[in-house]
Amino acid sequence: MASCCFPDILVWIQNLPPLHEWRTSTMSICICSPNSSAQPSLNLSIAKTLLNPSVSFSIIADFHLPISLWTSKPFKLSLKSSRLLDEETTSRLLSNIIEDILGYGFNKNNSWLRIPRIDSVANFKDIFTLSFHTLTFLILIYEAPADLRSKCLTNLKNQLAVSESREASKLLMRILGSNLEEQWMRSINLAITNWIVELQATGHALKTPSPLFSYAISTVGMWKVQLYCPVIAMDVENPSSSSPDERMLFSLNYHQLEGVIQFNYRVVVRERWVEVMVNIDNIRCDVVRLVSEALMTERGVGVAEKHFPSRISLQLTPALQTKVLSVSVSKSSENPTREIGLEKTIEGGFDGPSSYLGLKVSSAETMTMSLKPWKFEESVHGYSANLNWFLHDSVDGREVVSSKPSKIALIHPKAWFKDRYSSAYRPFTRQGGVVFAGDEYGENVRWKVDRTAMGKTMEWEIKGSISLTYWPNKCRTFYNETRRLEFREILRLTLG
Repeated sequence: MASCCFPDILVWIQNLPPLHEWRTSTMSICICSPNSSAQPSLNLSIAKTLLNPSVSFSIIADFHLPISLWTSKPFKLSLKSSRLLDEETTSRLLSNIIEDILGYGFNKNNSWLRIPRIDSVANFKDIFTLSFHTLTFLILIYEAPADLRSKCLTNLKNQLAVSESREASKLLMRILGSNLEEQWMRSINLAITNWIVELQATGHALKTPSPLFSYAISTVGMWKVQLYCPVIAMDVENPSSSSPDERMLFSLNYHQLEGVIQFNYRVVVRERWVEVMVNIDNIRCDVVRLVSEALMTERGVGVAEKHFPSRISLQLTPALQTKVLSVSVSKSSENPTREIGLEKTIEGGFDGPSSYLGLKVSSAETMTMSLKPWKFEESVHGYSANLNWFLHDSVDGREVVSSKPSKIALIHPKAWFKDRYSSAYRPFTRQGGVVFAGDEYGENVRWKVDRTAMGKTMEWEIKGSISLTYWPNKCRTFYNETRRLEFREILRLTLG
């Protein structure tokens, strides 16, 4: 999976000669070189140790006095292999690279997790190349001198965005498993966030390697889409009229959106058609910290200030519609009833002779209100099924994503969005996310397909958008905004 800008590192490693044929103690290859010959290049170097035959790898900024930016573990060489590095050693090198990528995240308490052996995977070369490019990307952001990093980062950003890299990423995530996948994405998106913050400080704009990383799984009876996006890379949809201070901006920027969309499907063969029934299993959306709680408190305004999900929209469409006969959806959730109860009471009584006129009067006024915060709607456009979740303001009933709170509401200590992660009436989990499960949204979408499609594999396109909104939680500020991202994946099922 090498490109015109980057050499095939794995092929270079596999073609290295045995140690006794080396004329020097190290061998190097250029990873990335700026256009100007006066600027240093970024090299991968391998060094040997003869006493106990082993080698180690380094990524080096090739200045007049070279600067080592990263060094691998030493790898003992097998005397039985005709190659310098046999398959097992190359697999251990890949594990070393993956471990160091995970180490750039703030959560380092996953020592019980094990990276599986990947040397038997058919796409090992693509996975190795992707992992090496990802490690180089992180090293450039955190370690490289300024006169080297800018050009090389741009080239790597473009390389990580090509379809081959994205396909290798999806395969690697499947192999690593969900826990390591989350840690991997948090490490990468923390680095991307740091890079964007740095560029914004100098007045530059950046389109990230992938503003959204997503992938789809189609298996028997289930569809799944997994997605990640750093909040700072999402498009601002509803900007604020005021500006946040530096500490507030730190808290809002250093989060990422993590989403999971799961559907169950069933194919039922009828006498005259085939029925494809799809129902919601789980929709999960979380806004997760990319730095530690201590750093969020030190440089930000604490962990309580962050965006929250305010709208989730999904659209399922059969890609080839010549065999589709009809589509049916179930009813949307009922419009929530807004109940306002107003009660006024006046109490009076007589006190002793020492009181003024001997009369005591007190009054009280109470108001009760109930409004279901999330509303679910289903609709049809052509053969597309649209599923939408909208968050509503519990005070005035307006959609949060398309409205702005009043300044009084923003600073009112008892507004519904204050203490939104601890209140008993919160519309989110304590971690600030949302979960929509099949027990509440279990009605299905049904497509009727012509029986001549039996035995064929059909594709469904899933397009979606997720909006995140920030309103003040514990801080007294007028700042508020909404950000939005979009994604698209292909899902498959076989009729029969």
